[in-house]
Amino acid sequence: MSDIAPDKSREERIDMEVVVDAYNEDERVMGWYYYLEDKLQFPFKAKWVNRQRPKGKEVEVVEMSPSDECMRSMFVEVRYREGEVDDIFSARLEDIHPIAVDEETAEAIADWHYWVDMGYEF
Repeated sequence: MSDIAPDKSREERIDMEVVVDAYNEDERVMGWYYYLEDKLQFPFKAKWVNRQRPKGKEVEVVEMSPSDECMRSMFVEVRYREGEVDDIFSARLEDIHPIAVDEETAEAIADWHYWVDMGYEF
């Protein structure tokens, strides 16, 4: 059970735009995948926060990961730069905190964070 209070408008948007007509796990996965692919405006700057970097590292989010990599959680491809290193990694979307993005991108990422924080599953 989540400590987060339900958000009626967010719940309605997720029900009507993301998981509408999704009758099983695979359909919910693809509903989320296509919703995010449609709403996120790439590339964008973000902080990638995880256990290894609790303070986060600024990265550039360049695209959704391939759909077959998103069957358990949503992933995005991030460009990671540190010194001479410039590489692309897959990051869990719940570890991505956008920096100065458009409203649609911010809302879609917040929708995914809400889904995860509420403990919902595909």
